[in-house]
Amino acid sequence: MFNFFKRKKDRDKENKELKELNEINKAEELEEPTVEPIDPAESDDVNDVNDIDEFDESDEIEEIYEEESEKSEELEESQEAEETEDTEPEPEPEAVPEKNETSETEKKEKKGLSFFEKLKEGLSKTKKNLTEQIESIVFKHKKIDDEFLEELEEILITSDMGVETTMDIIDYIKTEAKKRKLEDTSEIKDVIKEYLVNMLEEHEDKEETEDKQRVILIVGVNGVGKTTSIGKIAYRLKEAGSSVIVAAADTFRAAAVEQLKEWCTRAGVEIVASEQGSDPGAVVFDAIHAAKARKTDILLCDTAGRLHNKKNLMNELSKIFKIVEREFAEAKIDVYLVIDATTGQNGIIQAKLFAETCSINGLILTKLDGTAKGGIAFPIVNELKIPIKYVGVGEKIDDLQDFNAADFVNAIFE
Repeated sequence: MFNFFKRKKDRDKENKELKELNEINKAEELEEPTVEPIDPAESDDVNDVNDIDEFDESDEIEEIYEEESEKSEELEESQEAEETEDTEPEPEPEAVPEKNETSETEKKEKKGLSFFEKLKEGLSKTKKNLTEQIESIVFKHKKIDDEFLEELEEILITSDMGVETTMDIIDYIKTEAKKRKLEDTSEIKDVIKEYLVNMLEEHEDKEETEDKQRVILIVGVNGVGKTTSIGKIAYRLKEAGSSVIVAAADTFRAAAVEQLKEWCTRAGVEIVASEQGSDPGAVVFDAIHAAKARKTDILLCDTAGRLHNKKNLMNELSKIFKIVEREFAEAKIDVYLVIDATTGQNGIIQAKLFAETCSINGLILTKLDGTAKGGIAFPIVNELKIPIKYVGVGEKIDDLQDFNAADFVNAIFE
C-alpha cells in the first residue's frame, strides 16, 4: 500500500513538470506547428493512461488482497482443523466383553487346578449352605449346651444330612465332648469332620487287585449323567492302562447310542452298539462275547434310564443282570448307581429302590459343582452302607475322579 501512494505522488510531479514545459514552449512561439499543450487533467489519453495505471494498481492491490485473504482463510481453516483434531477424542479400541475376559481367565486358572481344588470349588455352594451356618451358631454360642445342639441339629437336617445321620452326629458330639472334656463350641467343627471321614471310610470297598476280567453295569434314572459318566470312567480306566469295551445297551433313549459313541471316541475305547429300539439284552450279550474273545480287562455296560417307580422297566434291568451272570460268570461283576447330587433327599429314595432290584456296590455322585446339596453323600453312604466310587465336578472328560473321603470332607469344611 505504501508503494502505491509513492508511485502516485511521483506521477503527479511528472504531470506538473510537463504542464510547465508546455507553457514555456507556447510563450516562445516556435515556428513549428502549434501544438496545443496537453493538460493531463483534461486529456482523455492521459486520463486513459492514468486510469489504466490506476486500474492496474487497483487490480494488483485487489489480487494481493485476495491472495492474502485466501492464504488467511486457508491458515484459519488449517488451524481450526488442528484444533478439531486436538479436541476430538481418539477412537477407543473395541471393548472386549467383560464376561469373555473373565471366562478366558477362569479357563486358564481352572486348567491348572488340582482335583482337590476343583472339588473345593465345586462344593462351595454346599459349604456355604452347611459350614457357614455352623460357624454362625458357634459364634453365637460359646458353650456346648442343649440349646446349641438343638440349633446344630436343625442345620444338619436342613442341609440334606437326613434325620438318621444327623442324630448319629449329635450323639457322637455328646460322647466325644464328654470324653475329651470339650466345652468351647469352636472345637465342634473338627469333631463333625472326624465323624464324617470315619463314617465314609468305614464303608469304603477296597478293590482287590485280581487277575480277572470285570463287568461294570451302570444304572440310574434319566438325566443324572449316566451316559456321560460311562465315557469319563472309560477314559480313566484306559489312562490307568486297562483295555476297555463299552456296551451301548441304552437303546430306549433317542440319541443315547450316538452320544456314547462320541464319548468313546474321545476316550479312545471300543464300543459295541446296535440300532435304537433293539433289544438291550442282545447288545450286552454281544459285548460280553467280544470282551471274552479279545480278553478285554473291563466291560462297561450302559443301561436305559429307569424310572425307579416303574416295575416293568426295573424287571427289564433284572433281565440284563441275569444275562451277565449267565454268560460271564467268571468275571467280577460290579453295579454302580449314578445319583444326581442336585436331587437331594430324592437320591436316597432312588438308591433304596434300585437296591431292591440289583445288588449295588458302588455310587457315582454327579453334578456336585452346581448344587448346595452335596451333603446328600453322607446319608446315602450311612443309611445304605454303599461306598462312593466316583465324584463329578464338571463337564470335562477328566472331571470325574476317584472318591476320597478326607478330601471330600475337607473341601466342605475348610
